[in-house]
Amino acid sequence: MALDFNDPELEFSDLVDAYLSWVLAVINDEKLEGEEKVLTDEIAEDALNAMRFLPGEVTAAIETSLARVYDVDPDELASLLFPED
Repeated sequence: MALDFNDPELEFSDLVDAYLSWVLAVINDEKLEGEEKVLTDEIAEDALNAMRFLPGEVTAAIETSLARVYDVDPDELASLLFPED
């Protein structure tokens, strides 16, 4: 379900969840070699929109924590999340 950024009931935790879901989906698809791809356009779009409202410290903490938990190099994760074209 796509986030409605005009919803007055939207909470900070919804933004965090959207970003967290995206990072987890990228890790699953790229590093854990899951049989089924998890990342969808909707997950990516929600995360990128949520990122506009999240402080950099929060997104960095999510990325760092998940990289540590899933034993992914933080720099490699950053390049997976934000590939240079």
